[in-house]
Amino acid sequence: MKIVLSGGGTGGHIYPALALIREIQKVNKTAEFLYIGTMNGLESTIVPMENIPFKSIHITGFKRKISFENVKTVYRFLKGVKDSKRLLKEFKPDIVIGTGGYVCGPVVYAAAKLRIPTIIHEQNSVPGLTNKFLCRYVNKIAICFEEGKEHFPAEKVVFTGNPRASEVIGKDGIHGLLSVGLSTTMPAVLIFGGSRGARPINESVVKALPELAEKPYQVLYITGDAHFDDVKKEIELIGSPKNVVIKPFIHNMPDVLAGIDLVVSRAGATTLAELTSLGIPSILIPSPYVTNNHQEKNARSLSDHGAAELLLEKDLNNKSLVNHIDRILMNQEKLKEMKRKAKKIGVPDAASRLYSLMGQLVSENQK
Repeated sequence: MKIVLSGGGTGGHIYPALALIREIQKVNKTAEFLYIGTMNGLESTIVPMENIPFKSIHITGFKRKISFENVKTVYRFLKGVKDSKRLLKEFKPDIVIGTGGYVCGPVVYAAAKLRIPTIIHEQNSVPGLTNKFLCRYVNKIAICFEEGKEHFPAEKVVFTGNPRASEVIGKDGIHGLLSVGLSTTMPAVLIFGGSRGARPINESVVKALPELAEKPYQVLYITGDAHFDDVKKEIELIGSPKNVVIKPFIHNMPDVLAGIDLVVSRAGATTLAELTSLGIPSILIPSPYVTNNHQEKNARSLSDHGAAELLLEKDLNNKSLVNHIDRILMNQEKLKEMKRKAKKIGVPDAASRLYSLMGQLVSENQK
């Protein structure tokens, strides 16, 4: 099978595509891949590092306000479609999959016009502009949240989950805890605000450190590279508690997650897929700065089912943060029940589901 994937801009669009590729490589050694992205996106760095063939087109996203720049974007889109058709004719894929971000717009649209089977994968509970546009042209739409169904043609929607979830299963939690300097005998809470960190979360954690120092649990606090130096200076003034480990970033997140009892984080789609597949309770602080407020809607899909607690950024401070952690981590019955409900939502076989859908479309197209 020859497969083209396209998606970019943020890791949330790229990592599910890479997780899918790795799953397919396990079961289909002869599968061939081509990833189409932009040179300005993270994909231009991340994808080649995975030894996956990469080609680029030039495309920009639409501005949400009326702007002359949108006229240029229309021209770039049309040129992007032309360039994509050329790449597709050269590679001759059996199927094309878009995982989000404006780059997959011209790629998936071109594939549909060439009558190549197409799928878009929507990670969030609310779709972005690109997937809203593409949904009328593609064969199938793979979703990760049941709440996403209402935004797409019902006959095209298939619930698959996020392929990234498949990559955190079966990891060694003990090794993960030890690798970051945590004890394997104390309950552990992980606090992070994404790869770059989140200033409001960092500020609340720093103020909460004196109180956290007295708790019978341990904290792994990931500041994000951009904030680490500033946070470190503040902590040096007040002293770092022995039960708190502070890191700018960790590269073995799946291993660490396997040993964690509770997570405090933003509500990005990939993070939630990982947490639910492992059955980890969470306190979700959705970013209010994202398109269509989709992180809050993602978070509510867990909190409404008892798998997480929602803490809005406007209500976040050191006291509310510690109170939420204590209420869950120091109540074994509540912790156990949240784990069960999170696990119930999780889709650990998401990559296999998506690959099965791909195979179905390819088979139907060959008849």
